[in-house]
Amino acid sequence: MTETLTISRMGGQGDGIAETASGPVFAPLTLPGETVRGEVRDGRLERAEILTASPARIAPVSPHYGDCGGCSLQHWAAEPYLDWKREQVRLALAREGIETEIEATVAVPPGTRRRLALHARRGEDGRVQLGFKARKSWRLVEVTACPVADPRLVAAFPALARVAGAFLEHPKSAPTLHVTATLTGLDVDVTGVERRSGGLSADARMRAVAAAAEANLARLSLAGDVLMMERQPTVAFGPATVPLPAGGFLQAVPEAEAAMVARAVEAVRGAKKIADLFCGAGTFTFPLATVAPVLAADGSAAGIAALKSGIGSGGGMKTITAEARDLFRRPLAPYDLRGCDAVVLDPPRAGALEQTRQLPGTKAGVVVGVSCNPVTFARDARVLIDAGFSLERVTPVDQFLWSAHVELVGVFRR
Repeated sequence: MTETLTISRMGGQGDGIAETASGPVFAPLTLPGETVRGEVRDGRLERAEILTASPARIAPVSPHYGDCGGCSLQHWAAEPYLDWKREQVRLALAREGIETEIEATVAVPPGTRRRLALHARRGEDGRVQLGFKARKSWRLVEVTACPVADPRLVAAFPALARVAGAFLEHPKSAPTLHVTATLTGLDVDVTGVERRSGGLSADARMRAVAAAAEANLARLSLAGDVLMMERQPTVAFGPATVPLPAGGFLQAVPEAEAAMVARAVEAVRGAKKIADLFCGAGTFTFPLATVAPVLAADGSAAGIAALKSGIGSGGGMKTITAEARDLFRRPLAPYDLRGCDAVVLDPPRAGALEQTRQLPGTKAGVVVGVSCNPVTFARDARVLIDAGFSLERVTPVDQFLWSAHVELVGVFRR
């Protein structure tokens, strides 16, 4: 049934919401204050016709906007968009009864994302298509431009499609190319290749390696197993240069990483020893080591090995001790953290509840929480606040431009 609705607010996933007698209706690609018309099915209004546009509506910059599922908020002016992200953090904290200073959202410019996950499929004409999934769909949207991505990645799309062709050997394969721009060139790790039939054949591997060499990739790997490496992919963390593990984690946008690192370093100044938990390959470890000795721990053995390789690659750093350890099953206890008067945590989306519960028993006077999920951050923050810490301030960071995703840095003091 076709309905005319007024959008009253934005939902947490970036859809406009209209309140109706039968409940809320979610309308993608709309804005608060707009009058829209369309067919409502199961509480959603798809392909809304905009009858009255919001003054905050702007022209999207991507030719794939509206079909590609990557950018759902490209039509929103910067100021209300960034304010909305800040409000999402406030709401997450409020659900846990937490009030604090929430700084303005740190913005990142277009063309800066150094990591993309590109899906590959073979079209009906046999041609390899590379792109992103459509909104709420498994359908592939072939992309030729991406305004959020580093131009080096966009320029490589045709060559990456040729690389992807070798991984489409089996009809059930649905390869995803995880592409990272590093200091030494593009690093590509491929996942989603059918394995039950025996995996990639020797011939397909040879074709993949040849295409990677032609594309001048620094490295090509299959689910972390290196197929070819012309140059070791490296990244800079503070004064250190670190070899990136194949398939390893890296912050998506250098400008966002720099904003989060700067706030963490500033918060721990004066510390005598710092614990960097969920440290990965050392994103925060090496900058923190310019302040004080660092104890670093993470569940990824490859990440810890890369971190150790970076020790000694730059000057002006204190001692770094690193340990591979599952911090979910075996969180560092107060005894393990003895001497640490500052702690930095950067856990995955699930948060760090078990590890956070150990911190009140330590001598840490300051804890910096870095999070890609305001909900689990707020849950863990409640533990620290109940134990006598105060949440001094929170800074939202818009690492994933024009999406509903928001990251943050929070500073706690005992």
